Amino acid sequence: MLEVSGITQIFGGVTALNAVSFSIRKGDITGVIGPNGAGKTTLFNIITGIYTQTAGTVSLEGKDVTGLTPDKLARRAMVRTFQNIELFGAMTVLENVMVGMHTKSSSGLLACALKMPWSIAEERRIRAGALKWLEFTGILDLAEQTAGSLPFGKGRLLEIARALAVEPRIILMDEPAAGLNSQETLGLATLITRIRDLDITVVLVEHDMELVMDICDRIVVLNLGTKLAEGTPREIQESPEVIAAYLGDDD
Repeated sequence: MLEVSGITQIFGGVTALNAVSFSIRKGDITGVIGPNGAGKTTLFNIITGIYTQTAGTVSLEGKDVTGLTPDKLARRAMVRTFQNIELFGAMTVLENVMVGMHTKSSSGLLACALKMPWSIAEERRIRAGALKWLEFTGILDLAEQTAGSLPFGKGRLLEIARALAVEPRIILMDEPAAGLNSQETLGLATLITRIRDLDITVVLVEHDMELVMDICDRIVVLNLGTKLAEGTPREIQESPEVIAAYLGDDD
């Protein structure tokens, strides 16, 4: 589904990522973990077109997408969520998800202003689609609330619903459990597996190791900008290199 090859990122002489390469299999939930400063979010920003890397390539479903902007990647069915929730606070929950369906709309400004029949029909279709994703994520009852009034956990679910409205084939989540309590984290784990069951490939950066080990099929470990290890949760748990990176080496 996704392949990164030789990704290197240098900021003002500091190497944030050094020749990182790995592949994401279609239909998997893959975790990207590592200590603070390992380069995880930088890697996500490169994959999703926010940063332009110093070197290396990104391929999506066998096609080179290196350097494509986030909107173009969204049209190729790759979306992401952010470590810090990014919502349109003055808009309703429903409107936020409808914005996520912009790639499915074709009516122009004039058609919308004149309320042409096809424009009205399209808006109804987008509204129905948005309501479906609110129901899927369990926040349908909040549809008419303003996004800025939501508690943090519900805001996280809204951001995921908006990303799903693009109807992606792959979704990247940057620390989706950050700021959630234990009950919300359990609900998130269930939601992520349900997303995978929709045949959507999931990649997540996460510090909650219990969550990662419970739901991920494979894990990639970064440390100091390089790939330290890759494998199944059990292989990662038993890796001496990973244990040393997280807990320190007695030597």
